[in-house]
Amino acid sequence: MGDRRSGPPEEVGGTFPSRGIETFGAHPPVLPYFSGHFGNSEMAGEKTMIRFDVLALGEPMIEFNQTRPGEPNYLQGFGGDTSNMIIAAARQGARTAYVTRLGDDAFGRMFLELWRSEAVDTAGVDVDASAHTGVYFVTHDASGHVFSYLRAGSAASRMRPEDLPRELIRAASFVQASGISMAISASAADSVLAAFDCARAAGARVAFDSNLRLKLWPLARARALITAAAAMSDYFFPSIEDAQALSGLKDADAIVDWAHRLGAKALLLKLGSEGALVSDGTTRERLAGYKVRAVDATGAGDCFCGACLARLAAGESLWDAARYANAAAALSTTGFGAVAPLPMPEAVKKLLAGARN
Repeated sequence: MGDRRSGPPEEVGGTFPSRGIETFGAHPPVLPYFSGHFGNSEMAGEKTMIRFDVLALGEPMIEFNQTRPGEPNYLQGFGGDTSNMIIAAARQGARTAYVTRLGDDAFGRMFLELWRSEAVDTAGVDVDASAHTGVYFVTHDASGHVFSYLRAGSAASRMRPEDLPRELIRAASFVQASGISMAISASAADSVLAAFDCARAAGARVAFDSNLRLKLWPLARARALITAAAAMSDYFFPSIEDAQALSGLKDADAIVDWAHRLGAKALLLKLGSEGALVSDGTTRERLAGYKVRAVDATGAGDCFCGACLARLAAGESLWDAARYANAAAALSTTGFGAVAPLPMPEAVKKLLAGARN
């Protein structure tokens, strides 16, 4: 099996081999912030081989997505923002790994098979015999999509800092988590911050997506913890709606200034169908949205983050990676569900080429 099974949270063991995935052609990942392909570990003098381009930590969820507004018909799929993100990165050719806890149930086994098929390493996945895998529903109306959750007491909410697979975290170039990863429980929030500390000590880059869900926690707590995580991030990926709620600001450029004051080194402000605003603290670039036949934007922001990190790990500049991610996110809205429509590189490159012609 490719998971780590547990009764009590501390019992872990086992590995899940990942299959070969598409590489970056003749250009292997460029990691300018490492000495060769080694990072500095938390233990003085010890070096860690980089095995993963992107590692994410969070909660996967089984998805039931309404196929037509107002009708009781749902398409079963897979979701969970960080799981969507890591699959998006894997589909762009990145070497990926995921850290979470699953229930010892049919839904958990479905996720293990999904990640196996997508070449996402699951050595950091625990199977919890005492909790369930989370579920959510997506309904659609004229104002957009609405999420309803069945996740209280889920296996992922039982993540704890002491259970983190630190050897895997140290072996990643980029480590990513989200506001949802933190919102599901106090111990999960502590786990995210501990994972970021571990990643930074090892020389990895930290990426954080705000993904504010006020059904999960009050705004004051969300603001305190999301801004703390953003302050640790090399790449901060808020949506414009999240950033407005968290900062109290409306203007996009003012939000960029706010994010950099927090400590975020690079900001990728997601503007939905309007594209994105990208800043490295010195230069800003607004990316226009693509006109596509959008039917479901459920996983678009996650796709943006995953595609961007994959291209950064491949050695692209912030600007080129963001342009690629902008096109990938647009394509992800052209099908139903969070995972099924995540595009492959050929489709993204075709859209980018069409925009240049």
